[in-house]
Amino acid sequence: MSVFFDTLKPVKMLNMTDNGRYILRIGLCFCTLALLTSCGDGPKNAEMHREAPEGMRWVPGSVFMQGARAEDPYAMSWERPAHEVEVDGFYIDVTEVTNAQFRAFVTQTGYVTTAERPVDWEVMKKTLPPGTTKPPDSLLLPGSMVFTPPQNPVSDLRDISQWWRWQPGASWQHPQGPGSTIEGRDEYPVVHISYEDALAYCNWAGRRLPTEAEWELAARGENPEAIFTWGTDADLLPQKANTWQGRFPDRNDSKDGFVAAAPVGSFPANANGLYDMAGNVWEWTQDWFRPDHYAEVARQGRLLNPRGPDTSYNPVNPYQPEKVIKGGSYLCHASYCASFRISARMGMSPDSSTDHVGFRTVMSVDSFN
Repeated sequence: MSVFFDTLKPVKMLNMTDNGRYILRIGLCFCTLALLTSCGDGPKNAEMHREAPEGMRWVPGSVFMQGARAEDPYAMSWERPAHEVEVDGFYIDVTEVTNAQFRAFVTQTGYVTTAERPVDWEVMKKTLPPGTTKPPDSLLLPGSMVFTPPQNPVSDLRDISQWWRWQPGASWQHPQGPGSTIEGRDEYPVVHISYEDALAYCNWAGRRLPTEAEWELAARGENPEAIFTWGTDADLLPQKANTWQGRFPDRNDSKDGFVAAAPVGSFPANANGLYDMAGNVWEWTQDWFRPDHYAEVARQGRLLNPRGPDTSYNPVNPYQPEKVIKGGSYLCHASYCASFRISARMGMSPDSSTDHVGFRTVMSVDSFN
């Protein structure tokens, strides 16, 4: 077993102090950041190279086991048990949606993202515990969450308010807040994008977001036992994905060459020809998040084109519905969430945004033909 695995300590569902929870709920505007095998023959060569729209690749349909592998020593309980699913073929973006691509959408439509709109307290308080006091008006201004590394090591990784900061004015155009810019960063993944923003882009582009099962099939390739997008060797992580090296969250040694998000395609593609399916930025999916969902569906036999549960419920964040995000980000570290694995999954509220969450789109066969 890899030495890297030996250093890992599986973490429980993230939680935080009451004070940290209040700060983060307010800061996220409508959310909490509680982030924080193939069973048939391999696809034929002709199927693998099927014609696809520009910037997309064809992922052949397959039957596979969705969820964590038995050999994964730090899979979370909500990634298990693995269960059999059958997914039809689809087209998927080769990379995460970039700043340049999102700019084209905004230029043509005039769309204003969630982070660029003021917060409606009457809407927000419905997602918070009853009796929560209205925050200062300064926390209801347009803005988003920005990662801010602490000066010193932290003793409690459950309290994410130690490294997340609510930044008024932060948005996809100003990732670190007023004064920051995306000039010269056209090929970086667009961030500070809510689920609602991603849907708006998809509607404009004639695309949709992937289901969690589609995303996992695209990430896995043809290796039924893969834990990572490249296989099972954890020691290859710095060469294969943009994640956190060093001591999270105060020291990043940048062994992979990047401290924050990297331009899309900076690391090798997986077997399906897709880039950054591990690390860089988290990616939205269609599915609602429930920690107990896999345990529920495992009793149903093979699932055909599953789309997740009908509703969301997360006991860590009971007042706010959440969508599944996949892939991990440049902030993922072995001692924290280790979400650079294929089966890793977290929940995030649809109207929240941060500087480590983006998306990629998919297209069904009928939409292209």
